[in-house]
Amino acid sequence: MTKLTHIDSRGHANMVDVGDKAMSQRQATASGHVAMSRETLELIDSGGHKKGDVLTVARIAGIQAAKQCSSLIPLCHPLMLSKVEVQVEVNHEQQRVDISATCKLNGQTGVEMEALTAVSVAALTIYDMCKAVDKEMVIGDICLQEKQGGRSGHYQRGAEG
Repeated sequence: MTKLTHIDSRGHANMVDVGDKAMSQRQATASGHVAMSRETLELIDSGGHKKGDVLTVARIAGIQAAKQCSSLIPLCHPLMLSKVEVQVEVNHEQQRVDISATCKLNGQTGVEMEALTAVSVAALTIYDMCKAVDKEMVIGDICLQEKQGGRSGHYQRGAEG
């Protein structure tokens, strides 16, 4: 089993030293969703929500969250992201809003946490904007889909390795 990198030899939490790691192109994509009533989904899709454009606000919140990840997660490194793309789409078939985020940089540490944070905060934003009309919403399946770059190489969810 691989050793946890954020724990020192005495069992204390510490920030990993990435100073000796090589710079490389790194990218990560995460996804998740917010399940809700058909009425709430229609309200979002039609743009009829009195708080405004839910999908645009969630997208912007996700982008902001990725940029602030190190302020939210104690042992994350502050990163100079070169790209953050957040997709927020109504999925009528599964009665939910699907969210995906891709973060990219050229650096010494990965961007998985930034992508996961972007999805999480976008989902929380949807919940916040719609909680007055639908208290039964469920945020779910937030996970890493793919990561590229760095020493551990390419990872793709569900790929046999």
